[in-house]
Amino acid sequence: MAPEEREQLYERLAAEMCQDPAVARGTMMGFPCLRAGGEFFASLERSSGNLIVKLPAGEVSELVNSGSATPFAPAGKVFREWAEVQGAEAGEWSSLLNRAREFVLKLDP
Repeated sequence: MAPEEREQLYERLAAEMCQDPAVARGTMMGFPCLRAGGEFFASLERSSGNLIVKLPAGEVSELVNSGSATPFAPAGKVFREWAEVQGAEAGEWSSLLNRAREFVLKLDP
């Protein structure tokens, strides 16, 4: 799937997520993002069309080890609770977005 198609998928899923009053749009490091409870939980890297999600570090490791994602490392600094997902299947992205939203909503303020 081309980056433009991935961006369209992200926008469709983001619109669905924003039906939840706890979810809002914003920007993070210049990327479009989603927030819940004031915390960033997902973003889209526009040039590649990759989904970036915040998940527990163990889950990020599992995604990376399975080859489904790479560590999110802007400017070479790895963020252990963030994964960059290359694949673009609507069901997978929807599941990741939901898990990421639930993860940040459980974080202590």
